[in-house]
Amino acid sequence: MRKGLFAGIAALAMFAAPASAGARAQTHEPAAAKQSSTDQTFVKKAAEGGMAEVELGKLAADKGASSEVKQFGQKMVDDHGKANDQLKSLARTKNITLPSDLSPKDKALHDRLSKLSGAAFDRAYMKAMVSDHTKDVNEFRAQSKSGVDPDIKSWASSTLPTLESHLKMAQDANRAVGTSGTLPKNPKK
Repeated sequence: MRKGLFAGIAALAMFAAPASAGARAQTHEPAAAKQSSTDQTFVKKAAEGGMAEVELGKLAADKGASSEVKQFGQKMVDDHGKANDQLKSLARTKNITLPSDLSPKDKALHDRLSKLSGAAFDRAYMKAMVSDHTKDVNEFRAQSKSGVDPDIKSWASSTLPTLESHLKMAQDANRAVGTSGTLPKNPKK
């Protein structure tokens, strides 16, 4: 009788173990898929932002009135162009399709800035760069700490110091063009 009872418990345990392991796998699977989509979203947003930095940088290098703005714009073209190339390569290995056009928000900013000139351009561009790089530094810092994919996490970590440098440069250039990061309610020009 005891042999039969032990055999029954052993058989029950064999059937229950795979079912419970399957349940655990199913429970963790959606979380992993969600985190993976978070990594993909980060990569797409980073590519979109990098593309915008290059286009806006070209505009600043061409239209900037001050040497600080022109130099900053060229730095954006150079550094974000390099980072964009690295990200394209990484995205290919991860089968992530990157955007090929500026986002509507970035396109609107580009269009608005292209209509400005002189000091008004410099102030508006640098204000946008301080705001954008503050946001970028926070997003890259978060990704470098909590990203799931080790390659994407590593790219975010290795790019973060450059973005932090850009933020400091943007803040310095912003002060140099005479704004504290906010424009008057009725800017002249």
